[in-house]
Amino acid sequence: MSFDLHLNGLRALVTGGTLGLGAAVVKALAEAGARVATSARTIPEQKIDGVNYVAADLSTAEGTSRLAQTVLRDWGGIDILINVLGGSKTPAGGFAAISDDHWFAELDLNLMPAVRLDRALLPSMLAQGSGVIIHVSSIQRVLPLHTSTTAYAAAKGALTTYSKALAREVTPKGVRVLSVAPGWIETEASVAFAERMGAEAGTDYEGGKKLVMDWLGGIPVGRPAKPQEVADLIAFLASPRSASIAGTEYRIDGGTVPTV
Repeated sequence: MSFDLHLNGLRALVTGGTLGLGAAVVKALAEAGARVATSARTIPEQKIDGVNYVAADLSTAEGTSRLAQTVLRDWGGIDILINVLGGSKTPAGGFAAISDDHWFAELDLNLMPAVRLDRALLPSMLAQGSGVIIHVSSIQRVLPLHTSTTAYAAAKGALTTYSKALAREVTPKGVRVLSVAPGWIETEASVAFAERMGAEAGTDYEGGKKLVMDWLGGIPVGRPAKPQEVADLIAFLASPRSASIAGTEYRIDGGTVPTV
C-alpha cells in the first residue's frame, strides 16, 4: 500500500523552521511535495532547496504581520499553518524568580505568534473552505517543572486551550485545528542544555541527559524523541490522510506523562 501523504503542491507555512523541530518539519513537508515557507529572526546560510525563508521576529506583532503579508502576497492564500515556534527563556528559581517581564516574554513567544498568524491567515482558509492548523504545545502543560518552566508551561497550556476553542469554531467551516504536545526532543538546544547540566554535575552529556530524564520522572522508551519522529507525526496530521482528525491534541513523549 502506498503511503503518499497527498501533500504535493499544498502551500505550507512553518514557524521557527530553521532549527530543531521546526527544521525537521520543514524538511518532512518539502520532501512530501508541499510548497513550504518558514520564518526565523535570522535566515540560515544553508537553506533547503525550494523553501522560502522570511526574516521576521514573531514575538512581535510587526513580525507576524510581515510574515503573513509576505505569504499572502506570494501565494494568495495558504493550506497548512504549523506553529512550531516556542521555548522557555525564564530563569530557574520557582515562582519568585518570574517577573512580569518574564511572563509577558513567555506569552509573546509561545502563544501570541500562533494567535496573530491564525487571525491573519485563517480568513484565506475559510474563503476556500479548507485548511489545517497545527499548534505545537508541550507536555509541560500537564507536567510543569516548577523550578524552571512554570511560565512556559502556563503559556503552552493557554495555547492548547486556544487550539481547542478555535477548532470548535472553524472545523465546521472546513478548517481542521489540532495541537501536538511533544515531550523532550533531542534538538540542538536540548543537547546543549543537557551538556551544561552534565558539566555542572561533573559528568558528560549522557549523564546530563539522565539527569533531565530523571527530572521528568523518567522516559519509559529510554531516550528523548528525535526531531524527525515528531515531524513525521505533524506531517501526517497536516495531510489529507488524517482528514477525520480535528480538535484534539496528540502527545508524543515516549510515555513520560504517567496518566491517560
